[in-house]
Amino acid sequence: MSFKKNKFLVIKNIISKEICKFAYDYLLLKKQAAATLFDKGFVNRSNLEWGTWNDSQVDGTYSIYADLVTEVLLERCKPIMEKHLKMKLVPTYSYCRVYEKGSELVTHTDRKSCEFSTTLNLGGDAWPIYLAPDNEINLSPGDMLIYKGCEVEHWREPFTGNVCVQTFLHYNKEGDIKYDYREHLGLPVYTKTKRT
Repeated sequence: MSFKKNKFLVIKNIISKEICKFAYDYLLLKKQAAATLFDKGFVNRSNLEWGTWNDSQVDGTYSIYADLVTEVLLERCKPIMEKHLKMKLVPTYSYCRVYEKGSELVTHTDRKSCEFSTTLNLGGDAWPIYLAPDNEINLSPGDMLIYKGCEVEHWREPFTGNVCVQTFLHYNKEGDIKYDYREHLGLPVYTKTKRT
């Protein structure tokens, strides 16, 4: 399958099952800790370093921008991405969601920091992602879908499982959007020097 022609590509087992299980368990625990910290008033809900349930694309679903674990995955997957795409890339940012029953990702394209978007399955119940015009992609834990996020419309139908954890690793060709306008990877969204 040609990425250039189809604008998407699946890489099987880009990370090991052990790393998937670690990241999956870590993100579920972080979600639980965030809920407790917010509910008991230890941390203000505006503190995005602990994540949010106010994602503009999937409201009510726990999500987090640039978590340190997913930022490490962003950097570690870059050489494999470059090998498969046959080009040099710069990492922009990582994002993660813990989807639950009823979650739905409406049809959309991504912002300009997501020239090469990926979704990496970390675990949970199976849930396909759809790419326009009519591609249904099923990923197992450790599998990654790469697609041209700014060009290809993508979505997920309402989730009928219990939980599905995905991280999104975004890259661009070399340019001014390196690290999504942050000084380096790992920094939270409020450190950006430019808003997009």
